[in-house]
Amino acid sequence: MKPLFITFEGIEGSGKSTQIKLLEAALTREGHACLSTREPGGPPISEDIRRILLNNEYIQMQPETELLLYMASRAQHTAQWIIPALEEGKIVLCDRYNDSTIAYQGAARNLDQDFISRLAAFATRSLEPDLTFLLDLSVEQGRSRIQNRQLDRMEKEAIAFHHKVRDQYLILAQSQSHRYIVIDGSMDESIIHQHILKHFHTRFLGE
Repeated sequence: MKPLFITFEGIEGSGKSTQIKLLEAALTREGHACLSTREPGGPPISEDIRRILLNNEYIQMQPETELLLYMASRAQHTAQWIIPALEEGKIVLCDRYNDSTIAYQGAARNLDQDFISRLAAFATRSLEPDLTFLLDLSVEQGRSRIQNRQLDRMEKEAIAFHHKVRDQYLILAQSQSHRYIVIDGSMDESIIHQHILKHFHTRFLGE
C-alpha cells in the first residue's frame, strides 16, 4: 500500500483522539506501519509551541499571534515527522491539521481564510491529506463530554465560538467532499470505529 496521510477533525469533545487510537491498533494488526500524532504538537519544538497556545494564562493572545504560532508548530511537525514518515511508507494519522486553522482562526477568529490557505501551503510544503474524517456532533454534546476535565484556553472559548467552528467544518466537508468523510460523532465509539475502518478499507483496499 502507498503511504497515506489521514487527518481527523471535529470540535472539542468529538472523540478524535479515541478514534485515532482505535484505527492505529486495527491497522497495525493488519500489518500496516503507522504514525499517530497531533496538532498542535508532535516533535519537541511543536509541543513547546502547543503549551504556549493552550496556556490559560495567555488570554490576551491576539488572533494573528495565535495563527502564526499554529503555523510555526505545523511547519516543524510536517517537516520533521509527517513527511519523513510518509517517505518511509507509513500511514500517518493526525489529530487536526490545516482544516482546524480554517475553522478556528478563519471562521471563529475572523481572519482571512485565503491568507490562511496560502500560509498553510508555505508551512506544510503544500502537503494535503489523502482523507479526512470529520467527527460531527453538536457543540452542546461536545462540551458535555469535556466538562469534567481541566479545560485549556481554546476549550474555554464561548459557545458561539465553537458553533462557528462546527459550521465551518461542515462547509469544508461539503466543498471538499473528495477527501472528507462525515461521521456522526454522537454514536457509540465502537460503532464509529467500525464506520471509519470500513471507509478506509473501501477507499484504499477496494474492499
